[in-house]
Amino acid sequence: MSDTHILWIKSGRVIDPANARDEIGDVFAVDGKIVSDLSPAQRKAARMFDAQGLVVTPGFVDLHVHLREPGQTKKESVETGSWAAAAGGVTGLVCMPNTSPSADSPGTIQLIQNTVREKSVVRVYPSGCITVGREGKKLAPIGSLYKAGVVALTDDGGCVQDNEIMRRAMEYAKMFGLPLMDHCQDGSMTAGGVMHEGEWSLRLGLHGWPAAAEDIIVQRDIVLAETTGAHIHLQHISSAYAVEAIRRAKQRKAPVTAEVTPHHLALTDACLCDYNTNYKMCPPLRTEADRQALIAGLLDGTLDVIATDHAPHTDYEKDVEFDYAPFGITGLETLLPISLEVLYHSGKCSLSDLVNFMSAKPARVLHLPGGTLAVGADADIAVFNPDEEWVYAPETVFSRSQNSPWLNQKLRGKVHATFVGGHAVFADGKIYPKGENRAPVTADQRH
Repeated sequence: MSDTHILWIKSGRVIDPANARDEIGDVFAVDGKIVSDLSPAQRKAARMFDAQGLVVTPGFVDLHVHLREPGQTKKESVETGSWAAAAGGVTGLVCMPNTSPSADSPGTIQLIQNTVREKSVVRVYPSGCITVGREGKKLAPIGSLYKAGVVALTDDGGCVQDNEIMRRAMEYAKMFGLPLMDHCQDGSMTAGGVMHEGEWSLRLGLHGWPAAAEDIIVQRDIVLAETTGAHIHLQHISSAYAVEAIRRAKQRKAPVTAEVTPHHLALTDACLCDYNTNYKMCPPLRTEADRQALIAGLLDGTLDVIATDHAPHTDYEKDVEFDYAPFGITGLETLLPISLEVLYHSGKCSLSDLVNFMSAKPARVLHLPGGTLAVGADADIAVFNPDEEWVYAPETVFSRSQNSPWLNQKLRGKVHATFVGGHAVFADGKIYPKGENRAPVTADQRH
């Protein structure tokens, strides 16, 4: 018994959408797997976590995260990104391939996997590039990337502009059962664009980025998915037209899934009124009508999941003229409170539905482990208080970067603990790099 790791999370509100469970109860795990109950001897040996007054759910699964490693560790690393994930209740994430070098070869995928094994406190699943160098000109070695262990293919941060190359990519990906994830952007329409093209771009004198640039590629991808039968996952959808196009495609049973970010659910282009570069993101924030369409699309199943598009940048990169600042914001540590505020606290959906958007559904989209508290599943668990208020202050941030529009703001919904394989990797505001009782790290120590 002494060599067995036993976890007992007691008296929480257990919400497990995959198994239609929502009740006050306990969750048990032995050696990293969920079990139905513990023997009397196991209960005596268990590590107890008192979840009374808290919500216990499957750990969140984020399909869209930029960890920046290799090559861009001034912004983020596998280690610090995993810390931010754990602090946000995220137990599994898919890392994007727009690294330096790009993740377009088995060697780079192996490097990422080795770093994950050594440094990450959460489960990290690598994606590989669709094209060599993400240049959109020549297909990456898709079969070799599959053998190396990628879970999907994407040129995220860029979009394959050549329709024939994208078609061939889908055909090859289908052969290996790999989903393609696409950043939908017609580059011929967005050169120089820094925000949504509309009233506010005119008011601010900033070059506009039309929603049509997204809509055209969404339609292109739907046509190619229906032509090839390949699964296409559309990333960070931001426009009302795109939502409707996806809705019609799903009515035709097209092999299409889609995601939306918390920031596109919560914010609009009017937020850029004072030129704050922390509101500059790709795709850009759009209108209130677009925002409402995104919410409606998520609630009716047109959009499948919430994903953060966590995109860290250094403070000196963002602290420049608006035109020159990079696109993107951090999102792992604010995933829960922002999603709660927009969807649950506003009365638009139940807590179970919200958890589903961030756990079971994303796991299903890419056929990943996680998203469930079923017996035999990995004991990847998030524990949080949906009503607790806290300030997202710089000294609380575990990410290496702090480019968030919610920095120094009061948020509602706080993660208390995150377990991966039955081990606490985040609890009481501390990260446990190698599991419980081993050199915990606090955010202020981190910075």
